[in-house]
Amino acid sequence: MSSIPRFQTIESPCEKICVVDPETNICVGCNRTLGEIANWTNYTHAERRAIMNALPGRSGDGGEAEKKSA
Repeated sequence: MSSIPRFQTIESPCEKICVVDPETNICVGCNRTLGEIANWTNYTHAERRAIMNALPGRSGDGGEAEKKSA
């Protein structure tokens, strides 16, 4: 029996493009808020999954994508 702790991999939408849009306060890489990024490891799997499901509907580019598609 091993006494070495096993760590679970935590799924993350991080793209390693950590730039926060000053108008939206959303990361342009992963579309999460600063609060979500800071608390990511404290969330349950279900909470992280709910946030990840909401990310595609967010715009971390200050709304530029919506302006271009309009």
